[in-house]
Amino acid sequence: MTDRDFTRDRQVAAVRTPEPPRGPQDAGALSESLGRLAALLGWSREGRGPFGGAIPRGARVVVKPNWVIHENRGPWGLEPLVTDPMLIRAVVAGVLAAGPSRVIVGDAPLQGCDFERLLRDTALDRWAADLRAREPRFGGVQDFRRTTCAFRYGVRMAREDQIPEADFVLFDLGAESLLEPITDARGSFRVTQYDPRELRKTHAHGRHRYLVARAIVEADVVVNVPKLKTHCKAGITGALKNLVGINGNKEFLPHHRVGGSHHGGDCYPGGSVLKRAIEVALDQSNLARAPGPRAFAWSATGDVLGRILQRMGDEIGVEGAWSGNDTVWRMCLDLNRVLHYGRPDGTLAETPQRRVLHVVDAIVAGQGDGPLAPEPLSLGLLLGGGNPAAVDWVGAHLLSYDPRRVPLAREAFGRFRWPIAAFESDEVRLIGDLEDGADSLAGALGAAQAVKHPPGWRDSAAAWCARQTVAGGRRRPGATPGTERR
Repeated sequence: MTDRDFTRDRQVAAVRTPEPPRGPQDAGALSESLGRLAALLGWSREGRGPFGGAIPRGARVVVKPNWVIHENRGPWGLEPLVTDPMLIRAVVAGVLAAGPSRVIVGDAPLQGCDFERLLRDTALDRWAADLRAREPRFGGVQDFRRTTCAFRYGVRMAREDQIPEADFVLFDLGAESLLEPITDARGSFRVTQYDPRELRKTHAHGRHRYLVARAIVEADVVVNVPKLKTHCKAGITGALKNLVGINGNKEFLPHHRVGGSHHGGDCYPGGSVLKRAIEVALDQSNLARAPGPRAFAWSATGDVLGRILQRMGDEIGVEGAWSGNDTVWRMCLDLNRVLHYGRPDGTLAETPQRRVLHVVDAIVAGQGDGPLAPEPLSLGLLLGGGNPAAVDWVGAHLLSYDPRRVPLAREAFGRFRWPIAAFESDEVRLIGDLEDGADSLAGALGAAQAVKHPPGWRDSAAAWCARQTVAGGRRRPGATPGTERR
């Protein structure tokens, strides 16, 4: 049980750190920055490291990084793609200093991620093996995926049941799910490249299920260590979005609803005969029980139509990659509620069940077509806090968004059962190296720089919103976006 009500923790700390850490000297400086961050937030205790005041002796701890995929789909490498491996190492060392009984590092990347290659390329495989050999409390690195897959000619070939179902806890939020208001009888929820029939089993009226790694549910403390990036479907990936990686199967994770906004979907704005045809082709390919001529034919049809769409100048596609996506934020917030309130028997308590600490890697953030093809954005910062809504409100500013136009950031302050924040966004308090005398977000805004956003999210950028306000002849309420009530 947590000894602190995270829903009222409105402080977010930001500290500067070397960018990016490469050698032992930089690793020491990074550990020092982590220590300063923890001290600002009251997490540290003398003699027990940066987390000694937040992690009880004997606690079970999970460190949750962002390991979305093993390679950048653009030419920019791993730095803007995944959590910095030196930061993971520093966090684990800090956790062990607090005196826990067991520590593991775990994530559920995309099903197509080559997990072994990712660990090898980040040198975390050797680090984990060495640490495990000399530190009995370290349980190593765990892959939380029950299903992995490869793609052949665009057709998904799954390897199921990689981990026993007993290693997971099934939660059903039922009518309390934030997805319930947009659930229909047609089975409209989709995850790209997955069988829509599977989603109908997990998400329907009155039924909204998530399959969460038991290691997470049985942890006393979770240290969430996301990479700050732009995200084509959610706008931002940070403290909130990173929790998608506690779920073991993709078919529990609705990302959008089929169709355009003119026809009750949120896959793309408006309506498009061509896009609808692509969706039909993708569905037919995904409905195939096994790879074969029919699946390959539908996949090829979708590819041809997709290339035609691109040649017509379309940048958004058919995967819910725009600011009108009204599905993905709901799923992300559901998982945050499960993380904080979920019990090992699959029910949710009315009080938080574990402590969650958020340490965000904004050393080299990701911009552009995130989360899978991000370009580097050098910020040289660590962000930290006990409340993911507050942390991401600052993170959205650092990515030059107007957070009021990013549903994931805005709606995390909503009023619902099993809440995430019991304060308003204008009450977020920034401390540390970006702090200013007014305790507003002016410092974060001043630190922001020109940022590339995904095409479907350019209308949520702070600069775009300011231009629209000026063009409309309206004055913006309040001194800065960081001090406005949503």
